[in-house]
Amino acid sequence: MVFNPIYIVDGARTPFLKARNTPGPFSASDLAVQAGRELLLRQPFPPDALDEMILGCVSPASDETNIGRLVSLRLGCGHSVPGWTVSRNCASGMQALDSALLTLQSGRADLVLAGGVDALSRAPVLVNEEMVRWLGGWGSAKSLKARLAQLGKLRPGHLAPVIGLLRGLTDTVAGLSMGQTAENLAHQFGISRRQMDEYAARSHARTVRAQEDGSLAEIIPLVDGHGKLYPHDDGVRNDTTPEKLAALKPVFDRPWGNITAGNSSQVTDGAAVLLLASEKAVERWDLRPLGRILDVQWAGLDPACMGLGPVHAATPILERHGMGLNTPDLWEINEAFAAQVLACLAAWQDEHWCRTHLGRPALGVLDEDRLNVDGGAIAIGHPVGASGARIVLHLLHALRTRGLQRGMAAICIGGGQGGAMLIETTHVAGGTES
Repeated sequence: MVFNPIYIVDGARTPFLKARNTPGPFSASDLAVQAGRELLLRQPFPPDALDEMILGCVSPASDETNIGRLVSLRLGCGHSVPGWTVSRNCASGMQALDSALLTLQSGRADLVLAGGVDALSRAPVLVNEEMVRWLGGWGSAKSLKARLAQLGKLRPGHLAPVIGLLRGLTDTVAGLSMGQTAENLAHQFGISRRQMDEYAARSHARTVRAQEDGSLAEIIPLVDGHGKLYPHDDGVRNDTTPEKLAALKPVFDRPWGNITAGNSSQVTDGAAVLLLASEKAVERWDLRPLGRILDVQWAGLDPACMGLGPVHAATPILERHGMGLNTPDLWEINEAFAAQVLACLAAWQDEHWCRTHLGRPALGVLDEDRLNVDGGAIAIGHPVGASGARIVLHLLHALRTRGLQRGMAAICIGGGQGGAMLIETTHVAGGTES
């Protein structure tokens, strides 16, 4: 439970750029720097007034080790502002916010820049173990004879690449890809292919509408080294329909599965960064926060049904605050898969499931008009390290745009975990909350 008010002052994110089978135009640190630079330029304090930088990242490049510190330095925060990196798989960005929250709560800091980033299009392509052994032998061969002998051992199979991203999206304990865990949930709760495709089409339609009416104002356009502008999330399709999605073939459980590329989140590059502050910093710098964090919960569950993480994490928060499913004005549940979000909604309605797994009666039906009102990761994309921060940031904007107060952001986490964060909007004038 959070007792002392910790404020989210401001935030920004990049457009989420769809991976297209080639390295994208920006490294992970490029993305975080462009979002962070714009965010800091809006503040009344200099970058070196920050006490810390915390960044979530799942797949940093080899030359971006401790990307939190790297981004802090590139942003001009100075040598004295420490930076560090966290990884909680899909919730790394939310974990960064929680880590900032705890640091601020402890009194060790008053201003923290936190968020998440990933450039999944640049995930490494690796050599296989046989090739590693062959290279070891090549390195040990000193004479021409030994090298010729080693060359004779080289086989075509040694050149077969290992796709790092696919390995990262496979749970080694359960022995399942993330898509297969979604297939498990679809089977468990009887979710049809039609339901998944309808949900996915709705995600695109809501995001298209949000782009048109300016509801994604947290986006900072990107500019690459050649001057090309990237103003919007580029994986959104305005022509998506359930009928078109129905033509796609299953990806994870061929040929009988129902999870396709169309009803799954997109592989993308992107960053989301937020500024968190203590009450002391709000008063000192006359800041006007967007909102504040009320509560956070992490949960563990069977990795084979990891998509139910939002249910396991959000329910205890609701109970602590005496809230029902529809007490929060809005919800953001990260759309790893349409089946996964639909399974969460089904689980909350299932009396037997709730008593077995939550030790309480069913919570009922979540009003879907409160859920992902501007679309989600199926349309926008899911750069794994950034998504947990993105849903919190957008939830604040969505609440404020509609004149609403409280919202819940929740996310499933590969490996069998869930995270949830309860937030509320605030209006602070002259350093005094009103």
